Amino acid sequence: MTKTSDVVVVGGGPAGLMAAVAIASTGADTVLVAGKPIVRDNRTTALLAGSVYALVALGVWEGCREHAAPLRAMRIVDDTGRLWRAPEVRFDAHEIGLDAFGWNIANRDLVAALEARAAAFPNLTVIRDDASAVAIGDDAVTVTVADGRTVTARLAVGADGRKSPVRDAAGIATRGWRYPQTALTFNLSVSRDHQDISTEFHSPAGPFTLVPLPGRRVSVVCVVAPAEAERLQALDAAALDAEMERRSHSILGTVTVEPGRGAFPLAAETARALGAHRVVLVGEAGHVVPPIGAQGLNLGFRDAATVAELVAEALRDGHDPGGAALTAEYDRRRRGDVTSRTLAVDLLNRSLLSDLLPVQGARGAGLWMLSRLGPLRRLVMREGVAPALSEPKLLRGERLG
Repeated sequence: MTKTSDVVVVGGGPAGLMAAVAIASTGADTVLVAGKPIVRDNRTTALLAGSVYALVALGVWEGCREHAAPLRAMRIVDDTGRLWRAPEVRFDAHEIGLDAFGWNIANRDLVAALEARAAAFPNLTVIRDDASAVAIGDDAVTVTVADGRTVTARLAVGADGRKSPVRDAAGIATRGWRYPQTALTFNLSVSRDHQDISTEFHSPAGPFTLVPLPGRRVSVVCVVAPAEAERLQALDAAALDAEMERRSHSILGTVTVEPGRGAFPLAAETARALGAHRVVLVGEAGHVVPPIGAQGLNLGFRDAATVAELVAEALRDGHDPGGAALTAEYDRRRRGDVTSRTLAVDLLNRSLLSDLLPVQGARGAGLWMLSRLGPLRRLVMREGVAPALSEPKLLRGERLG
């Protein structure tokens, strides 16, 4: 069986589902090749305000709200123990007129809400099987599914992860690097109320971040050297509880590590083109950044919103939704945002790892300025939540169709 559509999205993770739902909301005939169901891990995502506005506009947020916790304030605490230590910096959402910077939600709950919304679109076909081949022609892209079906579309959205077959089919290379770090992820039950405050302790090996979840629970991203990651993973439950309480300086009281742990080597990678040859890349198919500063999936949601906006414009004006003009414009709109966020996260991370006193001093001075200069702090907060030069309509809460 062959299915013909305007757009085919390959990849059923949060970024792919978001792209499929956003594109379908424009009225475009859309197919999502979601892949076979996988076991969801315990990771969470801090959805910044713009991402939440987009989910509201798409009718997804009602399925997320009860599973998410607001992030009303964020603290950065220098826990390096170095000679030059930075002052604590606190960012409050009310300073920039927001009730919360965003909301933290388990990925499995976010995916469930997106899947439920996807099922409600009559113009969105979801195929729950893997793509086995991708062929790009002059006028269309053909995706062959493992069960033998084929999907032909004028535009393919590659949302199929950092080893993207769609990206490979389009001949798009990547550039990137690895860090001498591993991120451990898990959730904690705590004895004190987190008060909707996210706290990030900066250690010489990387950040240790506590992000609120509903109730007396938080999600943790603990970035350490690979050898330390192995040591922590080998600890029994009681010893790991004690280690997490020590690293959190007991600010949330007694802690208990919940079942389900993850470990992920840190790396950064960016596609040399985010759109070309009837293909656009969203999420980790286009860019991989370390889990620092809540940038990863929020970048992917901006990708999804941007391609949906361009498809809506193309169909409205009678243009080819997969033509060279659209893919070039997508690359232009997304390139600056992706590059600036990748560089900012890289600079912050490397400044923690550096043993050079001038680098440590510069980092401390920068945080001191943020703590003391209100206009600068508010500028950084606004840019972090909603990039001034790359905010698509959906992230302003505007519907596309």
